[in-house]
Amino acid sequence: MFNNKIKQTNPVAISNIIGQGSHLEGNIQTTGNLRIEGKVTGGIKAKAKVVLSHTAQIEGNIVAQNAEIGGEVKGSIEVIELLVLKSTAMVWGDIVTSKLVFEEGACFDGKCKMGKEHKPPPLAASTKAPLSSKTGESIKNHPEKLKSSNPSNPFIK
Repeated sequence: MFNNKIKQTNPVAISNIIGQGSHLEGNIQTTGNLRIEGKVTGGIKAKAKVVLSHTAQIEGNIVAQNAEIGGEVKGSIEVIELLVLKSTAMVWGDIVTSKLVFEEGACFDGKCKMGKEHKPPPLAASTKAPLSSKTGESIKNHPEKLKSSNPSNPFIK
């Protein structure tokens, strides 16, 4: 007579909104999309998309599948797929993402790691001096090889 089956909801169809003028303190964890127009002091973890409007202020780390940042973030951002920094975005913290779109006007102060693999370069390679392409000799022993013959562009010999 009654259907006792529990409906399974699509996690991406669930939307959460923190409106302008709201201030939330604490961590947020959601399986659905999240839009923030107010202030959040704490971490954000979403299995879908996080959207921060130009009025949003975040003091904490963000971890999401996708993200579109239009407001201020003071903390690290880790996005599995695509991160978009809108022209109004201001980010103070490190970014790790597979793909990054950086609109003109966006501000970013931190380190950025991009790509499917986020491996640091081998320590041995980063401590060696650059080599001359012809002799294999260290360029630091021949500083004259670093000088450019083109004064308008010091990177062209």
